[in-house]
Amino acid sequence: MQVPNDLPKEVLEIREDIRTMRIRGAGRIARAVAMALSKAAAAFVGNDVDEFVKYMEETAAFLRGARPTAVSLPNAISFVMRRLREKGIATVDEGKRTVEEAAKEFVEYSERAVDEIGELGARRFRSGDVVMTHCHSSAAAAVLAAARRAGKVDRVYVKETRPRLQGLIAARVLADAGLDVILIPDSAVRYFMKDVDRVIVGADAVAANGAVVNKVGTSVVALAAKEARVNFYVAAETYKFSPKTLIGELVPIEFRDPAEVVGREWLQEHPNVEVLNPVFDVTPAEYIDAIITERGVISPYAAPLILLEEYGVHAWD
Repeated sequence: MQVPNDLPKEVLEIREDIRTMRIRGAGRIARAVAMALSKAAAAFVGNDVDEFVKYMEETAAFLRGARPTAVSLPNAISFVMRRLREKGIATVDEGKRTVEEAAKEFVEYSERAVDEIGELGARRFRSGDVVMTHCHSSAAAAVLAAARRAGKVDRVYVKETRPRLQGLIAARVLADAGLDVILIPDSAVRYFMKDVDRVIVGADAVAANGAVVNKVGTSVVALAAKEARVNFYVAAETYKFSPKTLIGELVPIEFRDPAEVVGREWLQEHPNVEVLNPVFDVTPAEYIDAIITERGVISPYAAPLILLEEYGVHAWD
């Protein structure tokens, strides 16, 4: 991927941090990339409007390539760039202000959406519910924290979420919110499902058919919950819905370095063993009881309505 000329160092660092998962979580990725566009715009030198727009388009394409699966990334970029394209700017300074204001608006909306999801999601829980979650999701954590404040949920099972152990982040965040946290191995999900009343997870992408792409292992949790007749909820901001799936495009599943699974030394010692490291999997709509968004709690089969309402004629841009 070619780096646009004169791109500031901090924008390059944001992209690298997203690529290497130092910045992770769909919401954080989306907010980071929106601010990267703002920083790139501010750094542009010159008075040629056409050159500025070309520079921003190249920057957007460069940032879009950081991670292939998290739909929040291209959706955040589209939110900002659409404002620039539709504004009809007359000067570079006007273009810079447009990008800065759009990025700020997106970040504020993203943060507000998490709070709203938390309050809406808490209503789905009953007093004394025991919950299981998978990986770390700011939206799912907001729901559990709100349910804790409402006196409904005290105990939550957290899966370790190998190989990057994001479950440890979730365990810390939820414990800080006052919940009793029980950390379990990924392989123990079915064993403990008998003790659980509800499951809630986040999402990296929601497809038009209601399927949810999330951290690998999510579909196993959903399958175990379905078998045990445990409600399975997804907490997701509407900018995680994937517009291009309306016309049949698939959400790509990212594979990362096998060394994350077994270590570099082990790989070198066993060159004849292939190690695969998929980052995400797909949970079918029929395993999902509801998707909790800032717009309301919906059936997964209502995903096309959210997409059309959110993106309209731009759904396949």
